[in-house]
Amino acid sequence: MYNLIGQVLFISMLASFILSGMALLVSRWSLTRSVYLAGFFADILDFFYLPLRQIFLKFSDTRVLDKWMASLKNRAHKSAFAKTKQRIILAPHCMRSLDCPAHSTQTGIQCKSCGKCVFTQLKKDADKYGYKVFILTGSSYVKNILKMEAADGVLIIACDYEINKVMRALKGKKVTTYGVPMENDGCFGTVVDYQNVLGVFEDFKSFPSV
Repeated sequence: MYNLIGQVLFISMLASFILSGMALLVSRWSLTRSVYLAGFFADILDFFYLPLRQIFLKFSDTRVLDKWMASLKNRAHKSAFAKTKQRIILAPHCMRSLDCPAHSTQTGIQCKSCGKCVFTQLKKDADKYGYKVFILTGSSYVKNILKMEAADGVLIIACDYEINKVMRALKGKKVTTYGVPMENDGCFGTVVDYQNVLGVFEDFKSFPSV
């Protein structure tokens, strides 16, 4: 009996190791190419995220893991995101100007379009392509926003860690997520390649009805 239990545990551990290894390899490939079963492998990485994060923390960089996972989930979600109709953008306050005059509410920073940072242009382009912009000082705002907004598509502009974190938090909800990673991370002075943002707008072109 104990021998059988030991064999089952060994096989389970071996299968877990093989599956998570394959999923990591596929996620790395997703940075440069389309991959098959992206959603399946993304689910595997979500399931093993905490132990994998500890491994990357010890032997590599956890940002690498989050980058691969965010990329894989973009591949997995691309088709579904293209079908969404009510889209919002979640972006971090760390991209705004240090002397930003805007104030904060329960749904984030209320941009005044002062022209001091990228958010003035982002709001203008987002409106053109049918998105509503929310500038967040933390991921805890997401819950309040989704209670107030009837969104089925969430475009996340953030560092890879925050993109993966929000994607994991919204998994199983009635929304489809897609991410645009920033060029750097930190608490202030972060930037996003705005051409990448425009590229996503064009890829999922959807104009508001008039």
